[in-house]
Amino acid sequence: MKKTLAEIAQIVNGEVVGDKNLVITGLSGIQEANEGDLTFLANPKYVSFGKKTKASAIITSRDIEIPEKSIIRTDNPSLAFTDLMSAVTEGKIPCPKGIHEAAFVAEDSVIGNNVAIGPCAIIESKVTIGDNTVIFGGSYVGPDTKIGSDCLVYPNVTLCGSVTLGDRVIVHSGTVIGSDGFGYILIDGVHKKISQVGTVVIGDDVEIGANVAIDRARFDKTVIGRGSKIDNLVQVAHNVVMGENCIIISQVGISGSVKIGNGVILAGQAGITGHITIGEGAVVYAQSAITKPVPAHAHVSGYPARPHNEAKRIHAYTQRLPQYVKAIQELEKKVEALETRLKDLGFSKEE
Repeated sequence: MKKTLAEIAQIVNGEVVGDKNLVITGLSGIQEANEGDLTFLANPKYVSFGKKTKASAIITSRDIEIPEKSIIRTDNPSLAFTDLMSAVTEGKIPCPKGIHEAAFVAEDSVIGNNVAIGPCAIIESKVTIGDNTVIFGGSYVGPDTKIGSDCLVYPNVTLCGSVTLGDRVIVHSGTVIGSDGFGYILIDGVHKKISQVGTVVIGDDVEIGANVAIDRARFDKTVIGRGSKIDNLVQVAHNVVMGENCIIISQVGISGSVKIGNGVILAGQAGITGHITIGEGAVVYAQSAITKPVPAHAHVSGYPARPHNEAKRIHAYTQRLPQYVKAIQELEKKVEALETRLKDLGFSKEE
């Protein structure tokens, strides 16, 4: 990239304070930036980083001042920087063009306009793929699968048969959607497999990270709601119904038949037991174990999870256990000495 601050300000709808003709040649984080780079600063408490950065200029909020640097003031620096990044990298991410001769596409599949399918990708029978969707090489799309428009399926993704992806869905490498739910019946000491004949439905504008597993339902459907974002290494079991605009962070495990409301956040390594409900807008903190329903808009943490403020107090008390033990031991010694003194004076314990 090679743009002046004035040109960049037009892209992000910002106001330049400083040298409008300063030429920017790169984008970077505030601590990693070098001369010629543009970075961003969203939180006023990190102004000291802005003064120290080697970046030539900074995108900031409208209430931040850094006299040492040329800045572009915006309403939302993080969003502005993201929009700028998208603008300068558009078309630079290498994508397959057209249908590669080494791809397999079943004759009865329906392929939309401007679809790209990379080498060694497999598109099975009766698949439907919407306009402008890109399927990278090595991915597998099973029979009767429906993929919407403007989707991006990275290499080595597996979409098992009869699953549905909405429009503008992104699926990263190694993810499997539509694998069998984990269900068995113990008969005479042998685990007999329960058939999983349902499906998975992914809503519009969902992004699914790398190496995620989303199991098909036993009978009906596993659902990921519109606008939800799932990080890497997440397990979503059969019959889970996830609402819209949820954030599921890495290594979360969601057991079968869990109902998750809109706007829920599950932080890293949280574990959710089966057949419970997590209410709308709830936040589950990292490494929490959810063993019972979570009310709407609650913040919970701990093992087992409880209201976050209560969990913090318990954790603080736990950290002080050595002092508590020492204090109790000292009290026991004082009580023992007092009892001995009273006995010497002729008093019994009962008295």
